[in-house]
Amino acid sequence: MTEDEIRRLLEPAIEGMGYELVDLDARIGGRNGLLRLYIDSADGVGLDDCEKVSNQVSGVLDVEDPIPGEYVLEVSSPGLDRPLTRPEHFERFTGHEAKIVLRVPLDGRRRFRGWLEGVEDDVVQVRVDGQLFRLRIADIETARLVPVL
Repeated sequence: MTEDEIRRLLEPAIEGMGYELVDLDARIGGRNGLLRLYIDSADGVGLDDCEKVSNQVSGVLDVEDPIPGEYVLEVSSPGLDRPLTRPEHFERFTGHEAKIVLRVPLDGRRRFRGWLEGVEDDVVQVRVDGQLFRLRIADIETARLVPVL
């Protein structure tokens, strides 16, 4: 199963519990398989939340049995440097600082660190050193919030 297929399988159960599946990392196969889920909610995520989601997801995985072999299931919060993967994430964190890396350079530049100014038609607006850049979400390799310390 691909990561997208695993996401489609698990997302309804996680959202039904009031959480968002922010991201997942699946390293399946072999002896050291790992399925890591990052969840969030409007109220934040604590250890009890991760345990509840882990129990629910374990049940879904046991019934559906989509992953061959042995693996470890981990459920975690996205952390202070949470990934931004969907238009809603960029919209939600408008006004926050982010680091963005493009798959292909834009005017010779792949890395951007600046302030998110919103999203229009799947294009992220980020202000870097006073200049506004428009970055297509489809062109973004990685995007993460810059932690506020």
